Amino acid sequence: MRTVLVLMDTLRRDALSCYCPERGARTPNLEAFAQDSVVFDNHWIGSAPCMPARRDIMCGRYNFLERPWGPIEPFDVTLVDSLRAGGVYTCIKTDHCHYARTGGEGYLQLFNTWELFRGQEGDPWISRIDEPDNMPETFYGRVREQYQKNRETWPNEEDMPSPKTFRAACDFIDENAGDDDFFLMVEAFDPHEPFDVPDKYMEEYGGNDGLDRDYFEIPPYKRVSDTDIPQSAVDYVQRRYKALVTMTDHWFGTLVDKLKEKGVYEGTTIIVTTDHGYFLGERDYLGKNYMHLYNEHAHLPLIVKYPHGERAGERAHQLTQAIDIMPTVLEAHGCPVPETVMGTSLMPLATDADAPTRDYALFGVHAMTVNVTDGRYTYFRAPVPGNRPCYEYAAIPHTIRKKMGTDCVDQIEMGRFLSWTDYPVYKFPCTKPANIDQREDCLEEVHESKLFDLEMDYGQTHDLVGENEAAEQRMIELLKRGLTEHAAPAEQFERLGLA
Repeated sequence: MRTVLVLMDTLRRDALSCYCPERGARTPNLEAFAQDSVVFDNHWIGSAPCMPARRDIMCGRYNFLERPWGPIEPFDVTLVDSLRAGGVYTCIKTDHCHYARTGGEGYLQLFNTWELFRGQEGDPWISRIDEPDNMPETFYGRVREQYQKNRETWPNEEDMPSPKTFRAACDFIDENAGDDDFFLMVEAFDPHEPFDVPDKYMEEYGGNDGLDRDYFEIPPYKRVSDTDIPQSAVDYVQRRYKALVTMTDHWFGTLVDKLKEKGVYEGTTIIVTTDHGYFLGERDYLGKNYMHLYNEHAHLPLIVKYPHGERAGERAHQLTQAIDIMPTVLEAHGCPVPETVMGTSLMPLATDADAPTRDYALFGVHAMTVNVTDGRYTYFRAPVPGNRPCYEYAAIPHTIRKKMGTDCVDQIEMGRFLSWTDYPVYKFPCTKPANIDQREDCLEEVHESKLFDLEMDYGQTHDLVGENEAAEQRMIELLKRGLTEHAAPAEQFERLGLA
């Protein structure tokens, strides 16, 4: 068996024409791929944002209930380790820069071979001390000086990191098409910000119309109304995002073409998905993480081509999440699924359209709200005032670009605090969510719990908390059940007012 997992960072569901034909970007390659595949309509985020979502994929269980952004832990039983134990060759091609930063350790090293293309976002790559020559004089949002240095090294589209990632994946197929037992992970940082895209793609979406400054590629993580960004610039960055989706679709198409050229498209399971969405001005928000996990951020694309085109062109209604990828790939390769895995294999859906998956999905950012959906309702549970008690658990005390516990050394404990592993971990008091670094009050947007009926109100504009008490109580009980079944630390119940 051959499996290919394609992860495109920050790929919004409504950007794809197979989900949203009236508003999606131009994505002919993903549209054609969807015709060969099963399109999952009820796929949800788990742990957010980037690295927490990847740990969900690699471990088949939620990261966000126990710790924020962080590395592979020494006690983790991973997808790649399990495949290698079964004799499967594993490889990753990626330009996801966070793997090379503090808090992203241990993922790449799982694979037999890995290749990382440098330069995305603020990747500390090009060692030029002086300010680069391409700094814009006027701009909206943010400009990263380091990124401006990095981008000077790719004069052509094919030199950019995500295109290089797809080209490297094509090279892997060229070299290994004769082998029939490998797992290839192709992970493009695009269409994550900065929304850096050649002009030819922007021309499809109106060019630079509406932008009255030199640059707008990195939105601030703020409400639009708290910035000086006019609606014309919001419209521009939305179009710029679509242009980058179209570019990413083009390079995805080169991989599909290579698989077909080498005669291995048939017989290969191909999974296409993302880690999370993004706000581009909707609900007055820009960015991610600091707000409730509305559908723009939490309802995600998942497209699966089963090995022999089973159920091609059909839709799947079952609830799915990133934690389901690990058992799916393991079953595809005939490898046993470890007991620690909490996800459900999607391979039975290849032959049985009614195969069960789950009846709820939990999702969240550590130390923020904990959320649950049953596919009909979404319920966002806000923490109690003070957000206490709240802890982070880790054996490797690294988080996003920093080390944990440096502000509370005298309060750190160590012990066997996680019920699902005997490995001792540190227990850190959490005073501020690690992923919220641009706001003074990290919880100001999520002080209230919210309930929405997606069948009647997919746009999530009418909050039913206090109005539909039966539905609210049912979702609370579902949330409590989920916390119990996924072995959440006991204080989560108290922190959420559910003790």
